[in-house]
Amino acid sequence: MNLKTIHNVYFIGIGGIGMSAIARYFSVNGKVVAGYDKTPTPITKSLEEIRVEVHFEDAVKNIPISFLNKEKTLVVYTPAVPKNHQELNYFIDNGYTVLKRAELLGEITKSTFCLAVAGTHGKTTTSSILGHIMQPEKATSFLGGIAENYNSNLILGEDKVSVVEADEFDRSFLKLSPNIACVTSMDADHLDIYGENEFLQQSFRDFASKVSDTLIVAKGLPLKGLTYAVNEEADYKAYNVKIEEGKYVFDVKTPTSEIKNVAFHLPGNHNMMNALAALAIADVYGVSLEKVKKQLSSFKGVQRRFSYRLKTEDIVLIDDYAHHPTEIKAVAQSVREMYPKEKVLAVFQPHLFSRTRDFADDFAKALSLFDEVFLLDIYPARELPIKGVTSSWLLEKITIDDKKLISKEKLSDEIIKSESKIVTMLGAGDIGLLVDEVKDKLKEKHKK
Repeated sequence: MNLKTIHNVYFIGIGGIGMSAIARYFSVNGKVVAGYDKTPTPITKSLEEIRVEVHFEDAVKNIPISFLNKEKTLVVYTPAVPKNHQELNYFIDNGYTVLKRAELLGEITKSTFCLAVAGTHGKTTTSSILGHIMQPEKATSFLGGIAENYNSNLILGEDKVSVVEADEFDRSFLKLSPNIACVTSMDADHLDIYGENEFLQQSFRDFASKVSDTLIVAKGLPLKGLTYAVNEEADYKAYNVKIEEGKYVFDVKTPTSEIKNVAFHLPGNHNMMNALAALAIADVYGVSLEKVKKQLSSFKGVQRRFSYRLKTEDIVLIDDYAHHPTEIKAVAQSVREMYPKEKVLAVFQPHLFSRTRDFADDFAKALSLFDEVFLLDIYPARELPIKGVTSSWLLEKITIDDKKLISKEKLSDEIIKSESKIVTMLGAGDIGLLVDEVKDKLKEKHKK
């Protein structure tokens, strides 16, 4: 496919974090971009600010007339869009070129030297760190989160090198052609798509086989490649780890070299692993370790990945996308490391009925690491309810005493009543839209 001959690009599900990065890419490169999404969000608003036309009602009449020329229009959709979507079916039935997001990303990056980050956890932060490292090298990075340094999920560079988040959902990452890649983790997830964990594991093996040059893997994963680890032997090893003035400082040994006193500001051992993975990819590509060190020290983080929304002597509010037991456990460990003596509240919105069912016991164990837990109702996303799978069912499995179900309407008031100094808001649904209200009420409560 020759993308240069395309005049219009129409996105169905344009507000998705991965979709919006590609929409932004085409818009800034002179294409006419428009699309549909279910509801307005800060992401759709930011697209409208760069003159991308977005509507929120699924109706063929809403497609701009200039996009009805199928010779000039490319249509892109996300797998989360239902099969009965009117606009999607109109384009398919009328012979338009229609691609999944991953297929288009594969086309965009096919002619580039592609650096890909895969994994059930850590890929968004790792790819964002890598994108920041590669920004002076003029790479273009398509991210699955909003990088704080750029307030964007797109870091625009040139067409020689691309950085991509390789998503295992719906086996999307098998559409990519990575030159150098890493795999951060292979925990069971997306069993609503894969059915069994073995099929997920096979998809990662299939992804690894597509890597043309070098594969880098977290030590212990069942894949062959260069390994990385913290405080244990590996091809890339972080050691002499210290915490100084709220940041990590550590040394790194590579297969051929060593660098001292690397500074990194994101908390948690998992984030140190993410930084190390990004360092390894950049090193294999050929970026000097001194340049990598400089970029790591200035990386500010990713929105909704252990994001401090309020931080005073009296109260701390942390916002995180964590929606899998492993991710919740990582947040708990990071909070305990930073605030070992404080009472910690976890507000969690489970994401998907199937994920809640498949990992209920693991969710309960992870949430029981906190001092206090508020559970919201399950966010259904693309699913219908499953009988017996509810937040109250999950709540019963949590072993701490200080726990309750909360409605979104009463959440802010209940948080205000809590005696916890550290408040974490966790989940991949619409809980992120509640954070500003909670932040404002906490500020009012603790105003001096």
